[in-house]
Amino acid sequence: MGAGESGIGTAILAKKHGWNVFVSDFGAINEKFKEALEELNVEWEEGKHNMDRILQSDLIVKSPGIPDTAKSIVQIKSKNIQVISEIEFAGYYNTAKTICITGSNGKTTTAMLTHHILKNAGINVGLAGNIGDSFAKQVAEENFDWYVLELSSFQLDDMFEFKADIAMLMNITPDHLDRYDYNMQNYVNSKFRLIQNQTKNDWFIYNNDDPIIQKEIQKRTINAQQAPFSLTSQINQGGYLDSKQQITINIKDNFTMSIHDLALKGKHNAQNSLASGIASRILEIRKDAVRESLGDFVNVEHRLEFVAKVHGIEFINDSKATNVNSTWFALESMENPTVWIVGGVDKGNDYEELSALVDDKVKAIICLGENNGKIIDAFQGKVENIVEAASALEAVAYGYRLAKKGDTVLLSPACASFDLFENYEERGNEFKKAVRSL
Repeated sequence: MGAGESGIGTAILAKKHGWNVFVSDFGAINEKFKEALEELNVEWEEGKHNMDRILQSDLIVKSPGIPDTAKSIVQIKSKNIQVISEIEFAGYYNTAKTICITGSNGKTTTAMLTHHILKNAGINVGLAGNIGDSFAKQVAEENFDWYVLELSSFQLDDMFEFKADIAMLMNITPDHLDRYDYNMQNYVNSKFRLIQNQTKNDWFIYNNDDPIIQKEIQKRTINAQQAPFSLTSQINQGGYLDSKQQITINIKDNFTMSIHDLALKGKHNAQNSLASGIASRILEIRKDAVRESLGDFVNVEHRLEFVAKVHGIEFINDSKATNVNSTWFALESMENPTVWIVGGVDKGNDYEELSALVDDKVKAIICLGENNGKIIDAFQGKVENIVEAASALEAVAYGYRLAKKGDTVLLSPACASFDLFENYEERGNEFKKAVRSL
C-alpha cells in the first residue's frame, strides 16, 4: 500500500522472491514508478484502494506515510492480516549487518556522516531507510556487507522481528504527536523499538544528555552493550566532549579530535560526530580514517546549507528543519545577527522554547506560511520587525532588505511545508533559486 520509493522497492524484492504482488495507491502514482511497475509485470491501481482485492492478501507492506487510523488499515487489521513496514520486509531477506539510526533530529546528518566514514574506510556499505534508494530495492539488487539505515518512528512502528546490529538514538523531543494520540509516551515507545530484539553482541549508542532517553533507560532492560555520548559529562565507554573542546571516544582505546577540526559546526553536530565516531570505532575503523572523514564531510542538502553571500549577507537553507527542536539547533549555531524565515504547517509547536535564542540572535522575523498568527503572537515585541511573505521569492527579498552586511538570513521554518510547497525540498530549492536571483 503506497507506491512511493518504499512501495516500489518492496514490489521489486517481493517479485524476486516469488510473491504474487499487488500495488495500491490512494493517490496518483509517479510516472517513473508506473514504468517500474509495468516492467515488473505486477498488478497496480491508483486513485483508490480496492479493498476486496487487498483483503485477499497474506501480507500487507504499507508506506510509512499511511497512519494506522486510516480506514483501510483499520479494516485490514480487523481481518487479522499482518501489516509491516518495508524495512521489516527487507529484513526477511537481508544478510548484511545494519547500523540503524533514529531520533527526532539529526538522524539524516548522522546517517550520512556514518555512511561517509564507512565508505571512506573501504567498507562495502549501503545507505537506506528514510534516505536514498529503498532498502528493499537495495536488498534485491545490491550485495552490501553493511547498511546504514535512517529510520523514522513511522517505519519503526511496523517493525517486529527486525534487529539492529548497532542502534543509535540521537534524541527524543515532541514531534508527530498527531500520529501518537498526542501522547508523548507512545512516541517514546516508538523510538525505543529501535533496540527490540538486540542481544548482548549488539550495540546501543545513545544521547546521555537527553532527559527523556535517560529516564526511559532506567525503566527498560537493555540487552545490548551500551555506548552513550555526552557534551556535559565524562563517559567511560562511549564518547564525550572534554574541557579542552575535543571529542574523546573510548571504545577499545582512546580516540581524540579537536571540535574545531570537525567538518560540522555547532553543539548538535558535535553529538552527531560523536555518535558516528563511536560506531566507527566499534567497527575498528582506523583512527586516522575516522579523523579524516569527520573533517571532510559535506552536509546534507537543506540542512544548514550555505547558499550564497550577497553583498556581505550570508543566506542559509535549513528547510529540513520541520520542528521546533531542529530550528533550536539551527539558531543555536548562528554566530551573526540573524534574520529568521519561519512558518508553514504548525504541528502543535511550542515556540516558547526558542524565546531565549530569539532574544539573543534574531533581529527580524519573516513568516513564510498561510497561517502565521501563532508565530506573530509568540515573538511580538521580542524583535523590531515581523513581516509576512507568501512565497520564497518574497521572503528572500524581505531578508535582503532587513539584513545588512555581516548578517545571516536563515530559512529554518520549524514547520512542515505543505501549505505553500510540495515538501521541504521544494521549499529549500525555491529559497535557493530566489537567493541566486538577487
